[in-house]
Amino acid sequence: MAGDSSKLTKSLRRVLIKVEQLTKQNSQFHLIFAINYSRKSDVTQACKSIAHRVKDSLIHPEDIDEELIEKELATSCVEFPCPDLLIRTSGELRLRNFMLWQLAHTELYFTQALWPDFGKTEFVKALRSFQQRHGPYGSPND
Repeated sequence: MAGDSSKLTKSLRRVLIKVEQLTKQNSQFHLIFAINYSRKSDVTQACKSIAHRVKDSLIHPEDIDEELIEKELATSCVEFPCPDLLIRTSGELRLRNFMLWQLAHTELYFTQALWPDFGKTEFVKALRSFQQRHGPYGSPND
């Protein structure tokens, strides 16, 4: 999970913890819940963390690269922090400060379906769209 879940009700936080526990052994799909999450805040926090490490002489400025920054982001908790596909529901056509760093090479799928109504049929449509435009890694599509 990325973001700040502290503003959620206790019962909803318990549900999220239970879902994490029930699915932690899943290896086929990775799902990140971004709750009260701001990409700008995440990048700012990563920069502050790196700045403190430079100040404390743990690293040198020339050690700072994309890999180091990615390790400091909230999504570093998963094996593949950069998604292959982002599904944007409810007709929204903007990312709205969401995972800006991680989405650099992500395929985007937009649907009018609202999240509660987004079911198997919509998911299959998104996957078919992704399959039609997604080339192998290293191709001009990446």
